[in-house]
Amino acid sequence: MSEATMKAAILEQFKAPFTIRETPRPTPQKGEVLVRIKASGVNPLDLKTKEGVAAHTKTTTPAILGIDMAGVVEEVGADVTDFKPGDAVYGMTGGVGGVQGSLAEYAAVDAALLAKMPESMSMRDAAALPLIAITAWEALIDQAKIQSGQTVLIHGGAGGVGHIAIQLAKQRGANVFATGSGASQTVIKNLGATPIDYTDTSVDDYVQKHTGGEGFDVVLDTVGGATLDDSFRAVKKYTGHAVSILGWGTHSLAPLSFRAGTYSGVFTLMPLLTGEGRAHHGEILREIAALYSQGLLKPILNQRIFTLDEIEDAHRSMGEKQVGKVVVNIE
Repeated sequence: MSEATMKAAILEQFKAPFTIRETPRPTPQKGEVLVRIKASGVNPLDLKTKEGVAAHTKTTTPAILGIDMAGVVEEVGADVTDFKPGDAVYGMTGGVGGVQGSLAEYAAVDAALLAKMPESMSMRDAAALPLIAITAWEALIDQAKIQSGQTVLIHGGAGGVGHIAIQLAKQRGANVFATGSGASQTVIKNLGATPIDYTDTSVDDYVQKHTGGEGFDVVLDTVGGATLDDSFRAVKKYTGHAVSILGWGTHSLAPLSFRAGTYSGVFTLMPLLTGEGRAHHGEILREIAALYSQGLLKPILNQRIFTLDEIEDAHRSMGEKQVGKVVVNIE
């Protein structure tokens, strides 16, 4: 391989396997840094994008997918002052909207999207965090503005966003509850939340049991569909707030209105797709890095090690609802 090329997993067309081949290595432009990628996180959105069923990602083929990445700065473009060659960095940097993703040996990325990794953070942990941590932060802190002492219900507490949201809410001093299947109750409990098995208890029952029928101050929906409808019925009267990361579908707002509650949505991809608000993602990741270095937040990883050549296996594993975030080692 020459200095002008790199190895990458290319999606030549939707629904087809990736092609592992040489492609031109990017050059950092003004405000960008060239990162030698060490690890790439796999998200459910990557699978939908590959299948061509995620129109909101504005992806056209051929494309290099991979939203999350961790690596080392190789060189910096003009006007970049916060990073220098050799810095270990992580971020949610591409893989949508025509921006090159992390399933490649190098990427030229907007420096605003990056944060430096603390020394205690592994490349695999770093690659697992950006999308799920930014999403949880935007939902609970930016939108719901959670406060110490509040009751917070997280739907899908053992999932990617859910397990980070539990840790963020706990760190903020909230009293945290989380729904999950019977199999995920232990994970939820180990994270410090009160587990609720949604398969054998109704919304009315757990609202009564855990809040005396009052409802939760904040309800985070990470599942969508009927779970968002459940969220509307679980918020506290007058002051409760429901926030969702998956607002798909058609929903009656009447149950929320009857409790005089409020709702907001999160669209984490917006800065990548529009170019607006990118610096806030870098800010969030700096906060996440600080929490990580203090031992207050850590991702749960799938323990299987995948390489770039095994990207199809990594995607298959992700589709099998494995426990923990799937991460691909690029180098």
